[in-house]
Amino acid sequence: MVDKKDLKIIEILQKNSRISCMEIARKLRVSESTIRKRVKSLEEKGVIKNYTVLIDPSKIGYESTAIIGFDVEPSKLLEVAQRVTELEEVKSVATSTGDHMIMTEVWAKNGKELSRIISKKIGNIRGVKRICPAIILEKLKG
Repeated sequence: MVDKKDLKIIEILQKNSRISCMEIARKLRVSESTIRKRVKSLEEKGVIKNYTVLIDPSKIGYESTAIIGFDVEPSKLLEVAQRVTELEEVKSVATSTGDHMIMTEVWAKNGKELSRIISKKIGNIRGVKRICPAIILEKLKG
């Protein structure tokens, strides 16, 4: 379990994963060693899985990004999801309920490349039945 102080530490790290333990300690008015111990505990419990950077794909040459939902043969769900995780252009993969069985975020250099990824790379995976891309126009958060 995590308490209110742990949740506050998590909130601070989500806004800036590069912030020092000393700065978090100042914000929460506790000692740096307390913050270090709590962060280490959150990591060991698997609450904090990774530290990362948030990238604007267009700034590094990816002009077409999309959220792609697709449906698969139920018996192939995990196999297809695993295959999709192996595609370099796919930045995230989740199994889901609702309209689609698998949801992905894909980055491509342009619309033509995105079309190729959807039709050739994802579309040719055995078990994929339907692909429903949604092109991202502007990302407002996250």
